[in-house]
Amino acid sequence: MSTTAAATLARAASRPVEWTPWVVAAADAAALEAAFLAGLTLRRMLGNWFTAGIGPGQYGAVAVAILLLPLIHYQLGLYPGYLLGPVERLRRRTLATLAVFGGLVAWDNIVERGVLSRGVLLATLVFALILPPLVETLVRAALVRARRWGMRVLMIGAGETGRAVARTLALHPQLGLTPVAFLDNRPAAWNASIEGVPVAGPLALAAAFERRAEAAIVSLPDLGPGDRAAVIQELNFPRVIVIPDLAGIASLWITARDLGGCLGLEIKKNLLIRRNIVLKRIMDQAIALPLFLAGLPLMAAAALWIKIVSCGPALYCQLREGFGGRRIRVWKLRTMHLESDRLLERWLDQHPEDRQEWSHYFKLRRDPRILPVIGKLLRRTSLDELPQLWSVLRGEMSLVGPRPFPDYHLDRFPAEFRALRTRVLPGLTGLWQVSARSDGGVDVQQALDTYYIRNWSPWLDLYILARTVSAVMLARGAY
Repeated sequence: MSTTAAATLARAASRPVEWTPWVVAAADAAALEAAFLAGLTLRRMLGNWFTAGIGPGQYGAVAVAILLLPLIHYQLGLYPGYLLGPVERLRRRTLATLAVFGGLVAWDNIVERGVLSRGVLLATLVFALILPPLVETLVRAALVRARRWGMRVLMIGAGETGRAVARTLALHPQLGLTPVAFLDNRPAAWNASIEGVPVAGPLALAAAFERRAEAAIVSLPDLGPGDRAAVIQELNFPRVIVIPDLAGIASLWITARDLGGCLGLEIKKNLLIRRNIVLKRIMDQAIALPLFLAGLPLMAAAALWIKIVSCGPALYCQLREGFGGRRIRVWKLRTMHLESDRLLERWLDQHPEDRQEWSHYFKLRRDPRILPVIGKLLRRTSLDELPQLWSVLRGEMSLVGPRPFPDYHLDRFPAEFRALRTRVLPGLTGLWQVSARSDGGVDVQQALDTYYIRNWSPWLDLYILARTVSAVMLARGAY
């Protein structure tokens, strides 16, 4: 055994005490009880609107019954939730919460004959859909920072695929997979380090890691099917994850199918299924209408401010590419001076060091075109996009989707990607906005938009909308 292998085995000599699931479960239970208290408080605050009073008998059962949710979450694998992406965690949490509250309503109507307070139930349900996922996110982030989040995994194969997987796991620690070592049969790779993970030696050392790691990730695209199957058969880990050679294929909604003893992978193109298109349209209308009505006073105040600091219209309109390649009008609150093109060219001529930033991001941190105060405020908070809610209501845009970029921006994309974008409605926000926003170039935008289009689900839309609120409040990546 090499010195590197011995040192790696020594570092992974024993598994840490696994108290992480208990922390997540305790935080979840506390968040649920906080949701109940918030719902009860809201119901009492609105007591003048209701004729019936409420006592402990009408809400005490709710406080106890919602503690069924942590038990269900445990069965659904949410404690601690390793290997589950944020979209899947949101889906499981939401469905479990709706099921428990639906069961409470059914029990109350059938058995108790209407004892429980409907107001408390409804208010608690709303807070239970919001608070526990938020607390879970905060707790997970704290555990990641404390290096108490994740299971140990052994990486089988140190080739390009294995390197890419290790890089992804390092960039997304919330997935909960912590590589402890690589194993590879090529001697040239031994005694090296990949993404901070040592290459301990050949695959024959896998047995030495069986009591030191909870999972193995197999990425051996160069092996034939028979050899790969033999390697997998010899691995005695509770979890074995095989990375198939399916680069560029959708990854979020792949389902394993048994085809008479043969393994098949079903890859759904969800956004091409008509019922999903209808569901997405219903979600857009249900969310966009109240947002548009609530945003009207804010848009009016911003428009007045714009008129005060700059002559010209308060709204800015630009024709951009929409569904099916048709041209649509995209409206914004104007954040720039009217002569913005001339100001930009003059600035780039005077500051050539900014030209590369403009050509890569199509944005400038020092932008001479922006209106003082109001322009920067609207762009930092993305409130200049509020008029596009009208386009969502008209069916020309969706709340979530690839952003409708200007033509000079689209010209930087390959033709096949531009064609892919036209198969879905452009969005008011998107995966790029919540993941990279202004800090991601055209290559990042292409990768994230492609992932969204190929992996769409209503849960992904809800996740992006929730992340949008966070990104806007923190003004992350916007300028």
